[in-house]
Amino acid sequence: MKREGSVAKFDIEREDLERLLQQVELQAMVRSHRPLLCRDSMARDVISVPENATADEARKQLLDHNARTLPVVDAEAKLVGAVGLRELTRATDTVKGVMSKAGNASPDTTAMSLLSVLTDGRCHAVVSVNAEQRILGLITQTDLLAAAMRLQTADEPPLKAAA
Repeated sequence: MKREGSVAKFDIEREDLERLLQQVELQAMVRSHRPLLCRDSMARDVISVPENATADEARKQLLDHNARTLPVVDAEAKLVGAVGLRELTRATDTVKGVMSKAGNASPDTTAMSLLSVLTDGRCHAVVSVNAEQRILGLITQTDLLAAAMRLQTADEPPLKAAA
């Protein structure tokens, strides 16, 4: 904070204020609705790829299933990372060499708490795992948006058809 005469001036950028406002709005939305847990909105038929899969195998999985992100699992089927088409463009051998850290959450985590992760521009999905890091489900940006919409409209009366 800077002082010019008797007026205090804050050294803060517009983008910082926008991020702060988004966080405040998110927290207000979470508090104003019943808790929606990850288990309520996650897809359970998750396609994953082993860490020793080739880049071509992973790319084929992504394209065949129209997915943006694939969880990567080790030999014991435990989550070890995630991979998308962007990472696969750098792959020379196996997925293990280019995978990134996977966003993960418990099925009992409040789903709306994933908003900041899923809107950071890098992460497109969060993997729901149990205590042993085995995959239980996947929550995408679309899943979370649909869940938020269901929450928003649950308290509103249905729209009447136009005459």
